[in-house]
Amino acid sequence: MSEIVAVEPSIASTSNTRGNDHGSNRNGNGSQPRYTRSITSGREYVPEPFDSEKLPVTLKSEIQRFLRVANLIDAQEPRVACLCRFHAFVVAHELDRNSSGRGVRQFKTALLQRLEQDEEVTYRRRKEKSDVREVRRVYREYKDYIIKHGGESTLENRDALIKAGAIASVLYEVLNTLTKAAGTQHRADNDVKRSEFYDFNILPLDQGGVHQAIMQLPEPINILVESNYRKKILQIRAAVGAVRNVQGIPFIEEFTRVAPHFDLFDWLQHSFGFQKGNVANQREHLILLLANIHIRLCTKPANTSKLADGVLDELMKKFFKNYTEWCKFLEKKNSIRLPFSAPEAQQYQLLYIGLYLLIWGEAANLRFMPECLAYIFHHMAYDLHSMLTGATILSPGETFTPTYGGPESFLNNIVCPIYNVIREEAKKNQNGMTDHSNWRNYDDLNEFFWSPDCFQLGWPMNQDHDFFYVPKPEDPKSKKKDSDKHKTEIKKEPNDEEVGLNDESQSKDSEKKEKKWLGKTNFVEFRSFWHVFRSFDRMWAFLILSLQAMIIMACHDLESPLQMFDTPILEDIMSIFITSAVLKLVQAILDIVFTWKARSTMDESRTRKHTLKVVIAMIWTIMLPIFYSKTRRKYTCYSTNYGSWFGQWCYSTYMLVVAFYLMSNAVNMILFSVPAIGRYIETSNSRISLLLAWWTQPRLYIGRGMQESQYSLFKYSLFWMLLLISKLAFSYTFEIKPLIGPTRQIMTIGIKKYDRHELFPKVKNNAGAIIAIWAPVIMVYFMDTQIWYSVFCAIFGGLYGILHHLGEIRTLGMMRSRFQDLPLAFMRSLIPHPTKTDKHLKRKSFLREMFQKLSERQMRNGLVKFIVVWNEIIKSFREEDLISNREVELMKMPLSSELLSGLVRWPIFLLANQLPMALTVAKDFVGEDANLFKRIRADVYMYITVNECYESLKYILDILVVGDLERRVIHGIIEEIEESIRKSTFVKDFDRTEILSLHVKCIELVELLVEGNENNYPQVVKVLQDVLEIVTNDMMRNGSRTMDSVNAYQQTEGSYFGDVEPDPQLFASRHSVHFPLPDSDSLKKKIKRFLLLLTVKDAAMDIPKNLDARRRISFFATSLFMDIPRAPKVRNMLSFSVLTPHFMEEVKFSTKELNEDQDYVSIGFYLQKIFPDELENFLERMRVENLEDLDDKGKEELRDWASYRGQTLSRTIRGMMYYQKALKLQAFLDMAEDDDILQGYDAIERGNDTLSAQLDALADLKFTHVVSCQMFGSQKTSGDPQAQEIIDLMVRYPSLRVAYVEEREEIVNNKQRTPVEEREEIVNNNPRTPVEEREEMVENKPRTYVEEREDRKPITIYSSVLVKAVNGFDQEIYRVKLPGPPNIGEGKPENQNHSIIFTRGEALQAIDMNQDNYLEEAIKMRNLLQEFLPRFGKRPKILGLREHIFTGSVSSLAWFMSYQETSFVTIGQRLLANPLRIRFHYGHPDVFDRIFHLTRGGISKASKTINLSEDIFAGYNTTLRRGHITYQEYIQVGKGRDVSLNQISKFEAKVANGNSEQILSRDIYRLGRRFDFFRMLSCYFTTVGFYLSSLISVLGIYVFLYGQLYLVLSGLERALLQEAKVHNIRSLETALASQSFIQLGLLTGLPMVMEIALERGFLSALKDFVLMQLQLAAVFFTFSLGTKTHYFGRTILHGGAKYRPTGRKVVVFHASFTENYRLYSRSHFMKGFELLLLLIVHDIIRRIYKNNMTYAMVTYAIWFLSLTWLFAPFLFNPSGFDWGKIVDDWKDWNKWIKQQGGIGIQQDKSWQSWWYDEQEHLRHSGWGSRVIEILLSLRFFIYQYGLVYQLDIAGTHKTFVVYVLSWVVIVVIFLLIKLVNIGRQYLSDNHQLSFRLFKASLFLAVIATIITLSYICQLSVADLIVCCFAFLPTGWGLILVAQAFRPLIQGTVLWKFTRLFAQAYDFGMGVILFTPLACLAWLPIISAFQTRFLFNKAFSRRLQIQPILKAKKKHV
Repeated sequence: MSEIVAVEPSIASTSNTRGNDHGSNRNGNGSQPRYTRSITSGREYVPEPFDSEKLPVTLKSEIQRFLRVANLIDAQEPRVACLCRFHAFVVAHELDRNSSGRGVRQFKTALLQRLEQDEEVTYRRRKEKSDVREVRRVYREYKDYIIKHGGESTLENRDALIKAGAIASVLYEVLNTLTKAAGTQHRADNDVKRSEFYDFNILPLDQGGVHQAIMQLPEPINILVESNYRKKILQIRAAVGAVRNVQGIPFIEEFTRVAPHFDLFDWLQHSFGFQKGNVANQREHLILLLANIHIRLCTKPANTSKLADGVLDELMKKFFKNYTEWCKFLEKKNSIRLPFSAPEAQQYQLLYIGLYLLIWGEAANLRFMPECLAYIFHHMAYDLHSMLTGATILSPGETFTPTYGGPESFLNNIVCPIYNVIREEAKKNQNGMTDHSNWRNYDDLNEFFWSPDCFQLGWPMNQDHDFFYVPKPEDPKSKKKDSDKHKTEIKKEPNDEEVGLNDESQSKDSEKKEKKWLGKTNFVEFRSFWHVFRSFDRMWAFLILSLQAMIIMACHDLESPLQMFDTPILEDIMSIFITSAVLKLVQAILDIVFTWKARSTMDESRTRKHTLKVVIAMIWTIMLPIFYSKTRRKYTCYSTNYGSWFGQWCYSTYMLVVAFYLMSNAVNMILFSVPAIGRYIETSNSRISLLLAWWTQPRLYIGRGMQESQYSLFKYSLFWMLLLISKLAFSYTFEIKPLIGPTRQIMTIGIKKYDRHELFPKVKNNAGAIIAIWAPVIMVYFMDTQIWYSVFCAIFGGLYGILHHLGEIRTLGMMRSRFQDLPLAFMRSLIPHPTKTDKHLKRKSFLREMFQKLSERQMRNGLVKFIVVWNEIIKSFREEDLISNREVELMKMPLSSELLSGLVRWPIFLLANQLPMALTVAKDFVGEDANLFKRIRADVYMYITVNECYESLKYILDILVVGDLERRVIHGIIEEIEESIRKSTFVKDFDRTEILSLHVKCIELVELLVEGNENNYPQVVKVLQDVLEIVTNDMMRNGSRTMDSVNAYQQTEGSYFGDVEPDPQLFASRHSVHFPLPDSDSLKKKIKRFLLLLTVKDAAMDIPKNLDARRRISFFATSLFMDIPRAPKVRNMLSFSVLTPHFMEEVKFSTKELNEDQDYVSIGFYLQKIFPDELENFLERMRVENLEDLDDKGKEELRDWASYRGQTLSRTIRGMMYYQKALKLQAFLDMAEDDDILQGYDAIERGNDTLSAQLDALADLKFTHVVSCQMFGSQKTSGDPQAQEIIDLMVRYPSLRVAYVEEREEIVNNKQRTPVEEREEIVNNNPRTPVEEREEMVENKPRTYVEEREDRKPITIYSSVLVKAVNGFDQEIYRVKLPGPPNIGEGKPENQNHSIIFTRGEALQAIDMNQDNYLEEAIKMRNLLQEFLPRFGKRPKILGLREHIFTGSVSSLAWFMSYQETSFVTIGQRLLANPLRIRFHYGHPDVFDRIFHLTRGGISKASKTINLSEDIFAGYNTTLRRGHITYQEYIQVGKGRDVSLNQISKFEAKVANGNSEQILSRDIYRLGRRFDFFRMLSCYFTTVGFYLSSLISVLGIYVFLYGQLYLVLSGLERALLQEAKVHNIRSLETALASQSFIQLGLLTGLPMVMEIALERGFLSALKDFVLMQLQLAAVFFTFSLGTKTHYFGRTILHGGAKYRPTGRKVVVFHASFTENYRLYSRSHFMKGFELLLLLIVHDIIRRIYKNNMTYAMVTYAIWFLSLTWLFAPFLFNPSGFDWGKIVDDWKDWNKWIKQQGGIGIQQDKSWQSWWYDEQEHLRHSGWGSRVIEILLSLRFFIYQYGLVYQLDIAGTHKTFVVYVLSWVVIVVIFLLIKLVNIGRQYLSDNHQLSFRLFKASLFLAVIATIITLSYICQLSVADLIVCCFAFLPTGWGLILVAQAFRPLIQGTVLWKFTRLFAQAYDFGMGVILFTPLACLAWLPIISAFQTRFLFNKAFSRRLQIQPILKAKKKHV
């Protein structure tokens, strides 16, 4: 199709002509429309919207707003709408004239057709004479509306104002375009130079926005504002005024000529070339920071618009602390220079902060490099200072020009070059397949700026420097092409050292030199297990030396610890320092080896230090052994006085040498004991400090001064000393000492005859047996510290929790008993102090404040606020469908004026059944009145209930009875009753036997009143008469005086009733009873409450019935009694943001997903069964009986209901937006008086739009939620429904913001922009450049990185975009262009990094998209933020929060996982934070000090692979930068976890991968080396140490089994046991069974049990623990152990760490056998088979001589482990024993195993594809790792070596020939297999008969050979079995070796044979696994039992699991 191009802008050009010749002939020249006649001509014009959402990516951002506005105004103003569309067409055509962008041609064609259709019709409907006048009229209408209503901050007109602003801004642009086309000089408005209406984020900073609510905070709001609010200044305006103060700024006149409305940010933009979107974003960012700090610091109600004192000083300290420390470290003078005058200094401070924010906001991936940003700021701040002072330091007539300037100059000339380096280095990573040492990551590039060498880059940066050189992978020595880059000459100060250095470096660089890759910086991430020793060398040295010392002590048979001070024993113990010297030598050598590739960036002093350390270590390693051997037992004795404790003291020369050797440790001990000294030395730049620190640690910018306080040091030192003493005492008593005696005996037993050929016959003392016995014990010794840590964690964590009131309210019963204390606790915690300012608030101590008296007014005020908050919490429960309408009535507290008098109406659920109990007590009571009242008062709630019922009855009767006589009768009876109570004669005067009848009548009366049916009037009268009769006739023993007066009226004149003549029948008159009652909501609520009090029984005591609601209420009540900071007022609290990264996860469940069940159970069906009570509440809320009755709106609500129960983004957003709801509620309570509060929060908010707008504005000022939807842009482009769902969420929550990365193609004049074009644009857009200087500026301007190309393909532009919802659409707010694709490193941190620039506030909470939040927890957020304010001790930089795992009820596995996770996020982190002071960042929902992390690299690290566990590196980075991290438990958020075994295993694999990469990282190395000894232990055992200990425990099992097999197969064990029996040595047999210590791993579950006991009680903990074991929890945790160790060990050895998506599915389904095999074959099944084979062989051979009980003690746990690893995936697989599923799985397995692989065939479709993928980690592994893999595979050959000598055919032959012959047999077997394959290849197709005869002949030949050998060589059947046991592992070993040698043999016949051989092994293992499953599937009870233990939690909730499992259909 030919291209359609517009002829001319006909509408615009012809409209004016028509206007000028209006009324003339339309056919005349000049007035004829250029478009054809509309096809709608002659018909009624019906405007249809033109699609404004599905637009080409290259055009969308520029034209979408015009099309949207056209659709909005089409019905009212069709001509203007048509002009808007035409304007969009013109813009689109200008952007892409040749329509080369994707979809542009189709879009332009469609729009042009629409314009042709609308042209004539809209022209006829035009109201003005010309199009210009038409648009101007409509524009002015909207503008006038905005001006008129802009000051009304109400909800009613807010949406209308937003819509009007959007329309006016678009019409302004259209009008300007039309006026230009018309040739006039007019603009939209003569008095407006730019549009007053633009899209804003939070602050409307345009001229029309001054009337917005947020811009007027905190102005008086009706009667709700406190007096101090009335005196407060307008804090936003103060901050805005400060930013807009440009008085005195140089060159401002030149800039204002271009843009009249100018502020400091505009000046910085035009001076340094920042992007417009970045400037707008950071302008609002800074204003909000200033405003919030200003409110907090401004305590005096000064009537001024200036910022409070100290606001900028505080911000300057926060923003530039890292920069000033960096300058100090590099011994450079910082570039921040402030004048002495205060006003000018404030302006300078704003400029410096603004400059840093603009640098940070546009730095893109450079934000991960804080010192790189410091370097950039250092030079740009110097340029800024030079510009500000240029007029005084330069010669007359000269002006200072910044180094970089012009549009987008900062991005193109500063960010892009460094970004390109980062990107090119990251490409070398090859998705984690390249060794870390071959490329520079973020840390390497950032640490380049820790050295003064970084200043060699110069300014402008010399891009020929080696820093920018990245060699290509294929040519590491290649040179980068030279680029002609000119440097701008800078006028410098005479003595400026920085500029001088720049000149010097530029002169050096002018000489051409060969470029060199700088390599790694300071650290190299080698893939080696030696990193564990290198990072934690002190721990390993301590353990090794302690082990050696204990062995020496045990060998000396010490009877008392004091004996170790005997000189000979002490001298032997001191031999450990020889080992210490050797270890130090190893450490020194490792330092050199591991830093070799970083040598080019190391200074000479560090190189000398490494060399010197090796030399000194070698000297000590040589000297100490020499002195020990030469002077041992040669003592010099010194005799003390008689009776001295020491007696005679002897020492040797060796001991003196050791003392000298330890002198260096004495200095370290002093520094450890007094941390303040160490902190000063490490952070000081004095020469003495540098000299002292030079030897101990490398001089690095981070890792200095991390010492804790003296008190903290004492606490964690005490913890570890107790732990280590316990561990060492246990190891010595039960591990070391018992083995000494047997070891001696083994060494003395002479064994000369072995059961096999002995390879080392000359080794004496049975060394092999000793190694086999000691090796497992030593491995347990190195591992069991982890177990002791778990024990102490349980003890100390539990005690700490008790002291901090955890579990104080665990049940509903406990909450009911403490409910009366909740208002007081609430008042002291969550209500701001009425007198103290927020600045002076201290942490609340509940016990201390219990005795502080509060005034009566404060008590009433606090009680009223508590009731409001409590009711809002209950309301949120109902909105979440956790409770029913009836439960709401029972749990809410009425809000009435009675509260002001002290009368509290407690919730009904507290008072349930109290009235019937009280009536029963009164009925049966015998005694005095005082005793009766005492008994009722004993139960507080009973007394409250009785009193309230009595008062309610009086109140109702007073309203109901209106007849004069009847009222007097009622009042008289009530007076008699109260008189009887006052005189204490109630028991005597009243017969209480009929009191229950009275109760029934009262219920009947109140029910009639509630019903309110006029037809029931007679029944009401009758009930009233019955009540009167029961009281007066049946209950009053002496009768009623009142009724007597009525009856005696006829006889007695002037009676009690005066002149009123009583009716013969009371209440009979129609006017005596007011029924129905008045229509009053408050009255109805009181009557309903009274009815509930009368009728509610015991069942109400168990509400809420929902378990989650119970848990949340209990925790909220508990948290009120915890140590929590006092809440500030909302206006004074810290502002904060929530950042949620989102990739492709579910936003909401679609209707199709809820109902689809083709392959699986539908999500809707599953959720209905899992949450039946919540579904019932949902139906009640929707007012339908079942789901089929739902209308369209109801079905959408059902989608929300289901999504809120899964791990979806909508659930997370709903939870996080509770923060805004809580802030609005708290702001209302802060501002309102008691009388206003009593009206109700909801009522006032709905009835007062101004108040609601002000509350929204205050919440927006304090809280922002940004969701970083990485794929939102591409989803919108592709029409993905998730994009619309995200927009719907923004519409639902107007304060929600979405950030995403947009990729769009941009075309500039059909070619990419050249450097010449870039420079021309710079010159032309710089208003300060004189005409005569422009040519010179062009020549000197640095080139950009966009090379000139005539390529007509559009270039891809990446931008960070922030959008919000406006008029139901997503509206772009900010756009910041990126230097390239942001995802260079790990996805999640890169996603966070690009969007963090859009967050606001002083704190930032990182929330994952599988989390949730609750209103009652959001209420405590302002308390939590107080932790960041200065208090005693360190201010935290990261605050950890408690998490609740909400997926625990889905299945037993989910329950196990939730308990495991809960124990870590509670008791584990509690201990880490205090006393260990070692907590890091373990993911979400931690709260960060935002400014601290903004200036220090962000909230995560993103280097590819090495930062796979990105979150914890934020904690490492914070700690290394002296940030304090703590943890609080008084607030929690919800979190989802994986629910099926496969999901859990993938998660465990990812975490294990991440921990293995952490071991290689520089962060762990620096923490391990820089921490003191005890914090280093804490760091190790709480991070990578847990995984390494798990790996050691599994390796210990292998070592034990192979050691036992060695003893058995060699005959050593038989000989040793026989010797023990002969000599009756029991200890020897015990030693051989001592390896049962490995079972102590079960103690690691103690913290979990302790936490359950703490929060739910000991009995509940015991019950849950037993139940978990019955549900095979031990099997699950043992299986998880295998997952951790496999991926942890393999990743360290070979790499291959990667992110593993788990899916976060809410439903547990059956996994196929093939899927399980693929996932667990190498990690579990292969290892399980190996262990099982070892156990079987060991059992067969040892039976002839070994005790069965001893064998069982040793091996029972290993049997359990091996069987668990083999069959756990099938035990925990739903329907794993269903026969139908078994059959389907078998078919699927056979298809998979036989399917050939190839390109494009996924591993779930073919065994071959999976097999290659499983070896991916080996493909890029180094030969060192391959050699280790080969050495590990040799164990199978050694196993074969021992087994072949047990064959009967071997007889007594023990020569090596036997082993050689076994290999001959293996070769023969391989040849037979190869012959069969060859025969199949050549004969199977065309010669089937020949092939079968060939196979038969081979089979017969094998049988004949076996028979022959059985007769000639005594080959037995047992030999055949043993051969199978021997040769099967050998074959597997050969496969592993072949895989390691793959690079050498791939493509050969040998590799093909290896693949076939491996396929046969996998098929065989699969058959062995499948057989028992198929057998068990025959028994139906097995499947039922499995379902029971898998879903026991669901069974306990009476859910239907079987229908869920059976609902899944079979695979087709």
